[in-house]
Order: sequence, then C-alpha cells, then structure tokens
Amino acid sequence: MASVLISGAGPVGLTMANELARFGIPVRIVDKMPERTDKSKALVLWSRTLELLNHGGYVEPFLKAGMQAHGAQLSDGKTVVARVDMDGIDSIYNYALMIAQSETERVLEECLAKRGVKVERRVSMESFAEKGAGIEAVLRKADGSSETVQADWLIGCDGAHSTTRHGLGFAFEGSTQDSDWYLADIHISGLEPQDHLHICWHRDGILAFFPITPGRWRVIADLGPATGSGHHPDPTLAEIQTMVAHRGNPDLKLSDPIWLAAFRINERKVKDYSRGHIFLCGDAAHIHSPAGGQGMNTGMQDVFNLAWKLSLVISGAARPALLDSYSVERSAVGEMVLRNAGRLTEAAIMRNPVLQTLRNTFVKFAMGFPQVAHGMMDTMSETNIAYPESPLSVAGAQHAHGIKPGQRWPEPLPGDTSKARFAAIGPADVTADLAAKFPKLVEAQSSKRADPRDLILVRPDGYVGFAAAASDRAGAEAYLRAIAA
Repeated sequence: MASVLISGAGPVGLTMANELARFGIPVRIVDKMPERTDKSKALVLWSRTLELLNHGGYVEPFLKAGMQAHGAQLSDGKTVVARVDMDGIDSIYNYALMIAQSETERVLEECLAKRGVKVERRVSMESFAEKGAGIEAVLRKADGSSETVQADWLIGCDGAHSTTRHGLGFAFEGSTQDSDWYLADIHISGLEPQDHLHICWHRDGILAFFPITPGRWRVIADLGPATGSGHHPDPTLAEIQTMVAHRGNPDLKLSDPIWLAAFRINERKVKDYSRGHIFLCGDAAHIHSPAGGQGMNTGMQDVFNLAWKLSLVISGAARPALLDSYSVERSAVGEMVLRNAGRLTEAAIMRNPVLQTLRNTFVKFAMGFPQVAHGMMDTMSETNIAYPESPLSVAGAQHAHGIKPGQRWPEPLPGDTSKARFAAIGPADVTADLAAKFPKLVEAQSSKRADPRDLILVRPDGYVGFAAAASDRAGAEAYLRAIAA
C-alpha cells in the first residue's frame, strides 16, 4: 500500500496522521521540535471541527480536556454593546470549546499512539524532490545525520515557514499588518461570566478576554500602528494589568502569568494547495488574523477534506482526479476565512471616534435581530461552510426538496469509521442497490432529517455530494461512476 510522509506535527499534521491511520493508510510524521508545544496558542475548537472529530470517533477526549464557552459579550469599556448567544448554533456542539493548543496536541498525539503511530521528533524534512509517481525526501536528525526516504505522497503541515511550500516554489501572497499586539495567558479574578468571551472595543483599542480554564484567560490587546520594523518587546504583568484597568475593569486582578508575548498579524495564502503528489494544509497554505479563532480550525478542516479523498485513491477505490477537488474547495474556504478575519480585525482596531460610535451603534442595532446574531455564529462556528461550486457537488435531473449539493449534512451519520464511504440516504431498495454496485464507495444509511422524497449521497466529510429526487437512481449511479476507479 502507498505511504504518506507528513512534515509537521502541530494540530494539523497530527490530525492528518490520525485520519489516515484511521483509514488504514501507512503514515510517517516528522517534526523538528523536540516536543509538542507548551503554549496555549490556538485556543478554540469550533462546532464544525468537533462534528468532524466526532465522525472520526475521537471527539470525547477533547470534550473532557476543554471548557465550553456559551456566549460573547461586547462592550465599549463602560456599557455593554451587544451579547451573542452560541446556544442557537445548529449543531450538537452548540458552543466554542476552549482548549489550549498544548492540550489539543496532547490529545491528538495520544490518539495517534493508540493507532500505532509515533511522532518522530527532532527530525526535520530538509528537502524533497518529485520522483516519478512519488517523492524523495531528505530528513535531518538531531545528531546531524540524514536519511533519504521515498514516499508516495507528501503532505506539508509545516506551518507559516513551510519547507514544503518553499520547495514547491509557491508564492505566499498577502501582508503583515503594521500594528503591534499584546498577548497574555494569565490568571484573572473577578471576570464573569467565565463561560463567555469578553470583548471590549475601547476608544484606545481592543481588549479581549478568552477563557481557557476556570480562572485562566487569554488576553489580547492592540497597541496601534507599529513604531518600527523590529519585534516589539514582550509585555510585563504590570503592563497588562495597567491596560486592563484602563480599557476594561480596574477591579480585575491579574496574576501568575503563563505566557506573555508581543506579535504582529500576518494575512497570507497560496493560490494552489497541491501539485502532483504533494499537498499543503493549515498554516503552510494560509495564515490569518486570530480574530474569530478560525486558523487552526480551518487547517484541521483542510485535513478532513483531503484525508478521505487520499484514502479512496490510495486504496484504489477512486480515480486520482478526485484529489483535484481539494485545492478547489479549500482555497475558496481559505479566501473566505481570510476575508472575514480581516474584516473583524479592521472593525476592532479602528481609532476614529466617529467611526467607533457608528460601529457600536450598528452592532447594537444589528444584534437585536436574532437572524443576524445566528448568522454571525454560523460563520464563527464554521457550520456555514459549503462547497456549492465544487466539481463534487452535483444536482440530479430532478432536484432534491430540502437540501442542495455542497451543503453540510445537518446530522451525525453512523457507519464504519475505519472506512471512507459515501452515505447513501433515500429509499431502502435504491440505497442498498447503490451500496451493492459500489461497495468500496457507498454505505446505505438512514436519516431522521432527510426528506423521504430525496436521494442523497453524503461525502465522508459530511457534505452533500449528490442530491436529487428519489427517482433519480441513474443520476446517482453516474455520479459514483465518475469517481470510482
């Protein structure tokens, strides 16, 4: 069976290794760091990511390790501008799961070990070359020795300074914002409610609090336009305390800092996410403003999109052309996330007093409409991601009644999690026939939320591939024949 080399063992690389191992694909995962991160870094798992982890059968350890946040509160430093309730998210995970990246990586690495795969640390991919129908890579080890390895596929999950991306020669287009920010992972007493995000749009800049564990918070604040090209000094506890007192609540008491840092925001993206047998996922392909906590979730969802396709191609169940849809689908999502995160950041850091007043007035008015608040949370939770323009999204000759191709399927699906299969939902005789004709691609499934007049094929990553009236068996067969090897 074909082998996959994964460069990078952050959350995205570890998720990729778990997904491929789940499907029985041999993987090797390397990372130059001696151990996983001990920093909180990416701090939230949103609803859609949790749904996909649930479908893979390993969401429970994340739920045990994380803390649920059920809402967000916006203020101007004195009065509350708006409150947003997350309970209306259309998901069984109708909340933000606050979990430090160190914990996310721990859970993923432990799950991977149970699948029999060990991360090779202090091992970096120094270079690679495309060799025929695969790749040849040079791995550098901690003792200075090197190893030349062959693999059928290479997946670069190696971050913003990706060796894989550089080796492909892909341009990382975008910019670095000309502003400095403070970050503090710290303990705070007096901030309530603890299961909410607290965002203060003060006249002098944003101040935001994100819960990590009870009593422990992430604090983010912008410092305005940068005064030089060098790295801004990391803040002290006293500086963060002064800023919190000025922009937020002077009664809040900060103590026991875990991590204090200064940073700048980068917004960059590649045009294409793949070439031949080489793929980019996560920060290797796109980096965004931290506004909305979308970066890690988007990277993990890159993985969920690619892994099932690669599994079907490697196992011989699908044509290699199936993999062409990865870049098409995920590049469009990356563009959307980049755009939304940038807009959130621009709204948060505006300094003009007139524009600040207009912003606050507009948000307070708009959030008074439930559909607006609901739409915002659908975007944040990534439950509104869809692939309507994908070559894999096909409508039958007679359109379905309640669902469109490319949409997220609204319920968890049972089935064998060790196999990547389309779920055929519709009349029992039709779905059974499709499963019999395409046993490597299809499982017949039942659904409580499907319209009985429809015939639906749900992809292994929980998106509708084909949707038609129940009578369009021929359309479903044609769809599957176009994918089958």
